[in-house]
Amino acid sequence: MSTMDFSYGTTKPSHCSDAEWTLRVRLAHCYRLVDYLGWTEMIFNHISVRVPGPENHYLVNPFALNYNEVTPVNLLKVGLDGQLVEPSDYKANPAGFALHSAIHGAREDLHCVIHTHTTPISAVTMKQSGFEHNDFYGAQLFGRIGYHDFEGITLFAEEKQRMLASLGSKHILVLRNHGVAVCEQDIQRAFFLLWTVQRAAEIQSAGRAMGGEDIQLSDAVRQKCADLTAQLIRNDGFAVLFFEAIVRKMLKAQQLI
Repeated sequence: MSTMDFSYGTTKPSHCSDAEWTLRVRLAHCYRLVDYLGWTEMIFNHISVRVPGPENHYLVNPFALNYNEVTPVNLLKVGLDGQLVEPSDYKANPAGFALHSAIHGAREDLHCVIHTHTTPISAVTMKQSGFEHNDFYGAQLFGRIGYHDFEGITLFAEEKQRMLASLGSKHILVLRNHGVAVCEQDIQRAFFLLWTVQRAAEIQSAGRAMGGEDIQLSDAVRQKCADLTAQLIRNDGFAVLFFEAIVRKMLKAQQLI
């Protein structure tokens, strides 16, 4: 069995399709990677992925479980209204529905949404300038970020259209004074994009803490970096290799394989 098939001691239920089971295993890996890397906010925040089919169902974490307790079996399947479409012993967190259901319902090209607010990311979201694009990782995000003004906890359906307008056609939504949502066509690409955003935030935060002026990159260089990264993520399978490698590292470190 490959590490990509590792299912944390669970087995595929008879009613679950092979395609959905693959997504469930991969999404469980993603939750546990976020925990492994220290990016969790205890039981809060969400990673969701759309399930194949016309119903617009998506998988999301059960509320009250730590990320390292998520398994392929206990992931919830919900509709765009946030209601369970299959029975579960767990409930979903309503704070995730406004953000995740808005994106899943409106953007056919985005199948995975990851929302986090790590310390470096949240620090950057507080700054008027946002991401500054003057380091290796920040440059890769040039032109790829939408910004949404803080309206409080994202609980209410009335904010959906404003968040979608702020995201536009981009793949990164900075929720000002809050956190970030990254969105991509699959789990592996969304995770790689989140890793890039996290590294950019870490380096920018560290740079701001140092004295001296930053070297400013030109927009032409920034655009070149952003275009190349987008190509690597979307066309060359780079993000898939990255995801599989870090899953192996996590499972080995935790002596699960």
